[in-house]
Amino acid sequence: MTLARVELKAGLGRHLRAGHPWVFRKAVEHAPKLPAGAVVDLVEGGRFAARGYWDPLSPIAVRVLTRDERETIDLGFFQRRLAACHAQRRALIDLDGTDAFRLVHGESDGLPGVVVDLYAGTAVLKLYSAGLTPYRPMLLEALKPFVTTVIGRDEVGRDDGEGDEGAGTGRVLFGPPAPERVTISERHAKFLVDVYRGQKTGFFLDQRENRHLVRRLAKGREVLNCFCFSGGFSVNAALGGATKVFSVDQDADAVALARENFTLNGLEAASHDFLAADVFDLLDSFKDEGRTFDIVILDPPAFAKSQKAVESALDGYASLNRQALAVVKPGGLLVTSSCSARVSAEQFLDAVKEAGFKADVDLTLVEERYQPPDHPIRMQFREGRYLKFLVLKAG
Repeated sequence: MTLARVELKAGLGRHLRAGHPWVFRKAVEHAPKLPAGAVVDLVEGGRFAARGYWDPLSPIAVRVLTRDERETIDLGFFQRRLAACHAQRRALIDLDGTDAFRLVHGESDGLPGVVVDLYAGTAVLKLYSAGLTPYRPMLLEALKPFVTTVIGRDEVGRDDGEGDEGAGTGRVLFGPPAPERVTISERHAKFLVDVYRGQKTGFFLDQRENRHLVRRLAKGREVLNCFCFSGGFSVNAALGGATKVFSVDQDADAVALARENFTLNGLEAASHDFLAADVFDLLDSFKDEGRTFDIVILDPPAFAKSQKAVESALDGYASLNRQALAVVKPGGLLVTSSCSARVSAEQFLDAVKEAGFKADVDLTLVEERYQPPDHPIRMQFREGRYLKFLVLKAG
């Protein structure tokens, strides 16, 4: 089969051969008129560099699927990729008491634009490019050995892989309908996940290991969990023996679900606090009252959804962490996180350092983490290194 050839501007072939999976439209000498999903060969001076799919709607014109000129993009290709993803998860993740993880992590798994999260046998599929639409049937066929149901929640048109926090209502693409809320197990903790309408794919699986860390840290401590969503960190803190957990989120439905997740885990919800409120206002209120906590957890939504927003996002992280430090007891812990892909680890660390300076609090970094093995980071694709997670001792 003869494929369309797309000539790259000089010098870019090496970039692709090294493993980067994106070609922006401005890097193409002459943009062809091709339908979404057309397989193209990327060439430089006539020399093959990579093969990928065309997206006429995105600034990312081509996403690379293979650098092997002999490899055909067909059902077998997707089956091999999905099988490799599944085997890697089985080999690298501790699945004792865990039945929820990311099965496909886009570019870092050689399937750019594809995200699949697995929740106790129910898969949520997100496609972040119009160029993937023709391959949906192949992806579904390739998923069948590993799941019972597939729910589609596309983010076509977005290029950052982050998506809108509350985007889209899912629809069943394969298998019997999943319940509205699927019960999952994560390190033996139980959670209800809204796979049809919940934020992202329903749960933030990338914080799994960090939630387990909080479980270990929380014994005998009073914990404030800001931006609690459905209570992932809160439940783990309580299971770890926290004396009291205060969970706050602006979304009243999320707070109600957090309370349900306490009950699901045999925890006495009435012994803890739940509040639907603005985190920033609440932190100011606690400061005025002189109320403090042994551990304060910050896991906000992405502050920078475009490159232009990075500077304001850094100011926002510094301000939020400064507010949080005002309610951390001396010797207590600030557990703070950023999921903004455009904010680097160094920039985030500097923002938190600035927060400590302005709050007049000495900070000691005791643990620094990134995303877990089911959200791998391809070394040639630094854009995929998005999650930053810090544990700091205050004073």
